[in-house]
Amino acid sequence: MNHADHVALLRAGVSGPGVWADLGAGAGAFTLALAELLGPAGVIYAVDRDPGALRELARAVRERFPAVPVHPRAADFTQPLDLPPLDGLVLANSLHFVPDQLPVLRRLRQQLGAGGRLILVEYNAEAGNRWVPHPIPYPAWVALARQAGFTDTRWLASRPSRFLREIYSAVSA
Repeated sequence: MNHADHVALLRAGVSGPGVWADLGAGAGAFTLALAELLGPAGVIYAVDRDPGALRELARAVRERFPAVPVHPRAADFTQPLDLPPLDGLVLANSLHFVPDQLPVLRRLRQQLGAGGRLILVEYNAEAGNRWVPHPIPYPAWVALARQAGFTDTRWLASRPSRFLREIYSAVSA
């Protein structure tokens, strides 16, 4: 996948600028997509456990979207986070590393302000592998999101994947 694919997976779930967090941001592929969609009026918190990946992310944002405020944070998103109320969260290829997803989602739901939404980018597969240990196929995501307190979930987009057939995005509010 390339930058245009990342943007396409998020586009329908991002409406206007606001305060967003990219959790499990890594080197920033989806942070860059958010930066393009939000523009300089948006604010992004990029959270990852790897400080080296966050340094790479910060460099890429400075080069491509220097006017967009991005705040890298070295932290584990499965633990409580010190973030302001958020308009949106992106979990792109990160939640499938969490074995017990429901408590994490319930806590993340509390990070969202009124009208906030969570965009999940995930493999649409029943069984995982060592690189994607706990994938969440779309029907399972709808049920999990409901259990976590989200009342409205909808499919956004998908792209073919060479790893596990298809990657999709969904938004839950």
